[in-house]
Amino acid sequence: MNYLDDLFLCPSMKKKYLITLTEKERKSLKEMVRSGREGARKIIRARILLKADQSEAGPAWTDTQISQALDVVVHTVERIRKRFVEEGLEAALNRRKNRITTSRRRLDGHQEAQLVTLACSTPPTGRNRWTLRLLADKLVELEIVDTISYQTVRRVLKKIS
Repeated sequence: MNYLDDLFLCPSMKKKYLITLTEKERKSLKEMVRSGREGARKIIRARILLKADQSEAGPAWTDTQISQALDVVVHTVERIRKRFVEEGLEAALNRRKNRITTSRRRLDGHQEAQLVTLACSTPPTGRNRWTLRLLADKLVELEIVDTISYQTVRRVLKKIS
């Protein structure tokens, strides 16, 4: 740290997550940066880790210096530093998986076939054609499903057509 960092940071604001790379980690990160075969984000993250390295062989740059040198925001440097300490090297380098779980299918293949058959049949009396809401209501009425939204009916029919 330089004089300005010590001047503006109180002890409680000093880095909480210190990075100390092993020789093996440092060597693999340098190879990754040098080869350029990885994606741009991964290379930037590797450079962040290399510059933030607090070991004797590392430059131990501040987050501000790293952000200016690599043209990223300070928060990115802090986040990469935290992920390295808490989750390890691979987690710090790679993108985080989307936490949103995929929802299960509302209709199985047999139910989809029944929906298509229903949609191709003649519409109820007094109607010129089936609407999505009518189809959804009819599926519930025929006890093909317990509940279903008209948007699910739309997605299934769109997928099939």
